[in-house]
Amino acid sequence: MTDQSLIRLTDVDVFQQNQLVLSRVNLHLDKSEFVYLIGQTGSGKSSLLKIIYGDLHIKTGSGTVAGYDLKKLSENEVPFLRRKLGIVFQDFQLLTDRSVEKNLEFVLQATGWTNENEIAARIREVLDQVGLRSKIQKMPFELSGGEQQRVVIARALLNHPELILADEPTGHLDPETSEEITMLLRQISQSGTAVLLATHDYHIIRTFPSRIIKCENGSVVENASI
Repeated sequence: MTDQSLIRLTDVDVFQQNQLVLSRVNLHLDKSEFVYLIGQTGSGKSSLLKIIYGDLHIKTGSGTVAGYDLKKLSENEVPFLRRKLGIVFQDFQLLTDRSVEKNLEFVLQATGWTNENEIAARIREVLDQVGLRSKIQKMPFELSGGEQQRVVIARALLNHPELILADEPTGHLDPETSEEITMLLRQISQSGTAVLLATHDYHIIRTFPSRIIKCENGSVVENASI
């Protein structure tokens, strides 16, 4: 693995419950890179993401993510791999009974942060990064969809991840807000955290062109076009 490789899969067969979904996957993603992942529903995108964050195990081929050998990855190591990853889903999955600050505080405490001053400072930093410092005391229901997704991105950034996996992060958002969220993710990649963005939104891809990985016909095309 080169110094710049964050993800490298070589001849990996991706199975979902003993069914072959993708065969002989060869894939790389470098540090600070911004890459789209596309493909029709059922094409294997979600299964590929599960391989990357350790939810599915590699049976054939080889793979590394953020320095972890996926072939040798034990159940005990999965949480440590995921601390190097930030995961953003289409559904916000915020805790609805607590404020933005308390949502972020919960994640930091769950991942081992104990110093109250450091926790407070880190929360301010990530909210500044996503442009939501003024919303720190708001409850999720008081935020727009775009603002809630920004909180989710802030949450993903808390533990200084090397890579953000964004699975349809603009799926529930209007076109203008979708562009804002994509611009934010691009800025994050330019500041050093790689982003792999799974999307069906070809307007976004045309507006913010970048390298495309495509799942189709049981294979992965590393440098695809739409």
